[in-house]
Amino acid sequence: MLNDIYQNIDPVAFSIGPFAVRWYGIAYVLGFLFAGLLMWRLAKRWKLRFDSDALLTIICCVIVGIILGARLGYCLFYGNGYYYAHPLEILAFNQGGMSFHGGLIGALLSGIVAAKLTHIPYLTLADMGCIVAPIGLFLGRCANFINGELWGDFTDLPWGVVFGGTAGMLPRHPSQLYEALLEGVLLFVILFALSRKLPPRPRGTFLGVFLALYGCFRFLVEFVRQPDAQIGYLYGDWLTMGQVLSVPLIIIGIIVFIYACKRKLPQQGLPETR
Repeated sequence: MLNDIYQNIDPVAFSIGPFAVRWYGIAYVLGFLFAGLLMWRLAKRWKLRFDSDALLTIICCVIVGIILGARLGYCLFYGNGYYYAHPLEILAFNQGGMSFHGGLIGALLSGIVAAKLTHIPYLTLADMGCIVAPIGLFLGRCANFINGELWGDFTDLPWGVVFGGTAGMLPRHPSQLYEALLEGVLLFVILFALSRKLPPRPRGTFLGVFLALYGCFRFLVEFVRQPDAQIGYLYGDWLTMGQVLSVPLIIIGIIVFIYACKRKLPQQGLPETR
């Protein structure tokens, strides 16, 4: 049963003296590693000019963008005013608190920098990043489950999980695993399948599909996910901050997809003279 499996998982993968390595950190490292490898293979399949220097530049920019964006997004969207009164706490990464929506904004903004440095069209970088992003989402949500955080509402379904601690001893929806399957596995399968077409689909297609589908999946899961305690429900007993932040993603994703279909710009790699 999931209950027994969860109770036996330690959030700390291993320790070396006073240094502890957590599964959450491993998820980040593996996510970036697999994303880089898949982007390389994707560029080769699409027959785009691409080299290791460009890949390293892109990965470094995205790492900085995601980490800073995720932290700042959490402080802004979920801090409930706490970080305005305690601005230095924004730098307390060791205390946890990361927001996907903030990380997404950070990744998209850092992509602008990466596009300027590598001279690869921004939408091509965004498309490639969106195809590989679900890998990191899957690993991250699994790490959330191991950490016993971001749990769901109470349930009497046979796969309900007892998280203990502040979650109590009643079974809850393993909403982290729901998100891992939807935002991770299913979204990756869809985007990867679309990426197999040659010549590749127009620039911006994958960004649009990713934003729209992620927004839909996240909006649905929020119905069974417990809202952050410091915020609660924003309206009635169902509207959460996660849903509010996901609606713009759906709208923007549809607009970007329509734009891509109309413009039909081809995917491009490094320029001939760089």
